[in-house]
Amino acid sequence: MQEKTLILIVEDNPVEATMVTDNLEENGYEVLKAENGEEGMEQFSNHPIDLVILDVMLPTENGYEIAKKIREIDDDIPIIFLTSKNMKNDEMEGFNAGGDDYVAKPFDNELLLLRIKALLKRTTKHKEDGLIYKIGQYNFDCKNLELSSPKEKRRMTKRESDVLQMLCENVNEIVKREDLLTKIWGENDYFNGRSLDVFITKLRKYLKEDDRIKIENIHGVGFLLNINME
Repeated sequence: MQEKTLILIVEDNPVEATMVTDNLEENGYEVLKAENGEEGMEQFSNHPIDLVILDVMLPTENGYEIAKKIREIDDDIPIIFLTSKNMKNDEMEGFNAGGDDYVAKPFDNELLLLRIKALLKRTTKHKEDGLIYKIGQYNFDCKNLELSSPKEKRRMTKRESDVLQMLCENVNEIVKREDLLTKIWGENDYFNGRSLDVFITKLRKYLKEDDRIKIENIHGVGFLLNINME
């Protein structure tokens, strides 16, 4: 079953936050809410967010400041600013902070949905072209052999990347040992099997910060990358 797109909205006005949330959920999105920057960054760090909606006028720190923090972690995630202002210099400040789009209040719900769909379509194509997988809180960039989380970025070996990619291509499904060994090592034998076990142990260590992720050993059969997003 395909996972729902997860959107984070940081908005201190509970009425407006609820209005946007209800609209998004009615259109098949999953939504997390935060009332300020600290709560928003906590949600962003602990969940596999696909798109962020930031109100510009927030307590303590504004939406631009939060966007800059997000951009230090993730260069690609779409960010939409919500604002009651409608001045050119405010829009420029938003784009300079790393925003992708700007919606002025009051706005039409259909307009916001169209902006979201357009950004997600562009981002999804970019990820498919670059073979980037979302694994819980991690981004796995096959092309550049990088596994990144909000806390760190790790350069992987080609073989580590190949094993993880096969698991990601079959997420929540069993990948047979013989298929992994034949495709990656070229031969299914005892010594290659021992090497595979070592690589699985390494991948578990790399992914250990997110307890929703498990690489299960299905005895005598193979391995299963289980991502529990409930």
